[in-house]
Amino acid sequence: MRIGRSAARRKAGGDRIVVLDGLRLIAALMVVSYHYVAFGEGWEGSQAKLFPVVFRPSAYGWLGVELFFMISGFVICMSCWGRSLPDFFTSRVIRLFPAYWVGVLATTAVVTLVPGGVDPLAWRDVLVNLTMLQWPMGVGHVDGVYWTLWAELRFYLLFALVVWRGLTYRRVVAFCLVWATVALLADGYDIRPLDQLAVVPHCWFFIAGLAFYLMYRFGPNLLLWGIVAFSYVMGQYTVMETWSRTLERVGHRIPGWGVTVLITVFFVVMAGVSLGWFRRIDWRWLPAAGALTYPLYLLHESIGWEVFHRFQHSVNRWVLLGGTVVGMLVLAHLVHRVVERPVSRRLRAGLRAAFAQIGSDRSAVPESSVVPGRSAVPESSVVPGRSAVPEPSAVSVTAPYGDAPYGDGGQGGPKPFVPGARAAEAQGFDPAEGPFGR
Repeated sequence: MRIGRSAARRKAGGDRIVVLDGLRLIAALMVVSYHYVAFGEGWEGSQAKLFPVVFRPSAYGWLGVELFFMISGFVICMSCWGRSLPDFFTSRVIRLFPAYWVGVLATTAVVTLVPGGVDPLAWRDVLVNLTMLQWPMGVGHVDGVYWTLWAELRFYLLFALVVWRGLTYRRVVAFCLVWATVALLADGYDIRPLDQLAVVPHCWFFIAGLAFYLMYRFGPNLLLWGIVAFSYVMGQYTVMETWSRTLERVGHRIPGWGVTVLITVFFVVMAGVSLGWFRRIDWRWLPAAGALTYPLYLLHESIGWEVFHRFQHSVNRWVLLGGTVVGMLVLAHLVHRVVERPVSRRLRAGLRAAFAQIGSDRSAVPESSVVPGRSAVPESSVVPGRSAVPEPSAVSVTAPYGDAPYGDGGQGGPKPFVPGARAAEAQGFDPAEGPFGR
C-alpha cells in the first residue's frame, strides 16, 4: 500500500488522484482558448492576425474534449465500483444538472439582453434544453458546447447496464470489447441509430479510459494494453475527420501532425496515471481548480463571445481576452460554491429518499393480503412446534470472489494483483465525480 501517497493526498483536500483535476483544468482551458482565439466567432477580423502568437496552438484546443472523454471513462468506472444502479443514477444527476441549469439560464439571459451577437432560442427550446435532451428532440443547443453532454449521457446509458449487473474486471473488459465491436459495425455499415447509441466516433476515448482504470485498479496486462492500443489507433483515425471540419471554422490550414502528437500525449499521460507515474503530485490547489472545470466549460462560449462583441472596440484585445478568461473562472467558482454544492446536497437527499421508498414498496407485504387477526405468514407454511418466523440462513463460507479469476462472484472485485494498485474505495472519489468532477 502507498501509505505516503495516501497521506499526501489527504492533506491536498481528500484522498483522490489529484493529477486528474489538473488534466481537467488543462482540457477546459484548451477548449476555452479554441473558442476565444481560433473558432472565428466574437471578434471582427481575422483571429490569426489579432492573436498571431497564440492562434496556432489554440486551433488544436478542441482536442481537449477528447481528453475529457478519456478522463470520464476512467473516473466513472472508479466512482461506480461497488455501487448500485440507483447510486449511479443519483450521482450523475447531482453532478451534471445543477451547474447545467445555471448555464442554460445564464447564457439565455446574456444573449437576450445583449443585442447584435448570438441569437437567443425560443423559450420552448430553452425549456427543452433544461432536460439535456435537446439533441434527440431536434432542438438547437442554447450553447454549442452542450453537444458533449449528449455524448456523456449515451456513455452513462450504456455503462448503466454493467453497473446494474455489478462491476467486475471481467464484465468491464467484456463491455469494452462489445462496445468496440458494435461501434465498428455501426460505422462500417452506416447504421445511424446504432452509430448514435454507440457514441461513434468518440467511443474510443471512453473505452481507453475504462481500460486505463482497470490497469490502475488491477495492474496492466497484455489484454488491457491491447484495448488501449486499439482505441488509440481508432481514435487517431476518427479524430482526423473532426480536424478537417475544424479547418472550416479556423479559416487557416493547421498541420494534421499536431493532432497526432496531442492524442499521443493524452494516451501517454493517462497511461502514466494508471501506472502511478504522477503519485508524487499532491498540489493543494488542484482539487479546487478541478472543481471549476465543469461550470467554466458550460458558461464560457456564448457569454464570452458576447463580451468580445460588445467591448472589442473600446478595450485592448489582449486585456479583453485575459480579463474575460479570468472573469469566467471567477463566475465558475461562484456557480460551484453557491449553486452546485447546496443544490447537489438537496438533490442527493431527495433522490435517495425516492429510491428508498421504491425499495420499501417492493419488500413490504401488501395490506390487502393481511386478514385482520391473522398473521401475514401463511398457516400452511407453519410446522407444528416451530416458530412462524424463518430461521436465519447459514453464513456462506465460499470464497469472497467466487471461482472466477477476476471476481465475477463478488461485487467489489478481487484484490489488485500488482503491488501498489489501489481500489476505488481507497481513492475517496465521490460517486458524483465525472469528467468535470470536483
